[in-house]
Amino acid sequence: MQEVIIIGCGDIGCRVGKILLERGHRVLATVKTEERAEKLQSEGFAVQIGNFDYQDETPQLQLHGRQVYYLMPPQGGGKSDYRMLNFCRQLSPDNVPAKLVYISTSGVYGDCGGAQVTETTPINPQTSRAMRRASAEQQLQQQAAALGFELIILRVTGIYGPGRLPVARIMQGHPVLTTEDASYTNRIHSFDLVRVCLAAMEKGAQGDIFNVCDGEESSMTDYFLAVADLYQLPRPKQISLAEAEKVMNPLMLSYQKESRRMSNRKMKEKLGIQLLYPTLKEGLKVCREEQ
Repeated sequence: MQEVIIIGCGDIGCRVGKILLERGHRVLATVKTEERAEKLQSEGFAVQIGNFDYQDETPQLQLHGRQVYYLMPPQGGGKSDYRMLNFCRQLSPDNVPAKLVYISTSGVYGDCGGAQVTETTPINPQTSRAMRRASAEQQLQQQAAALGFELIILRVTGIYGPGRLPVARIMQGHPVLTTEDASYTNRIHSFDLVRVCLAAMEKGAQGDIFNVCDGEESSMTDYFLAVADLYQLPRPKQISLAEAEKVMNPLMLSYQKESRRMSNRKMKEKLGIQLLYPTLKEGLKVCREEQ
């Protein structure tokens, strides 16, 4: 029976873990609170409580020879991922995983002006949040090279799925960019991301990087309008980029100003992924059904 460790066991981690439990594996999840620990234990997980924000509170994990999914996002500020630093501090020749799958973000590529992006496209993080992700990737790459474990990096685009839709933002009346000003964005349904995570652990090899998206090219505006229509809500007001600079949340604006068209060819070919939801229309339909 393989023991698998999931660091950062949120929505995606839980879905990955439940499948592994069904396959007969022992799954250890790291959590921050007793409440979260109790919930996961009731579902069959082993748990270890700790806080990666602080070196002396980071849970000490028995990693040697185990498969590890690192799904925890960086902390909220700065340009380096200090949570990843605290994780990497416990890696050593005597405590090294067999294989680690890390969920990163397509944001590390920065604004590509609508150009197609493959895994060979140089990274160019332009926001603090993307710099933290690039920092995490680099820390893991250095450790994998030094200690000899297999590292697979998933550069994931916007995740949507049940419980992950911007319904509240739409109901609160937040605006979106006009269709003319909206940039290319990419998405992946959470159910497909779970399948990619499992396939990456099974079929990925040391040094592999995969762009994870459904391959459908559209914009953030298209996405918000589709969600509004799905829930029969008033469509968000559309404003120009010049107006958005004055009134839009800076974080949301930073997402909207970056334009990329992600290629998922490597993901589909090497990992053998056949997407359940290759289009937003198909993916949103199952979101509504789940809820």
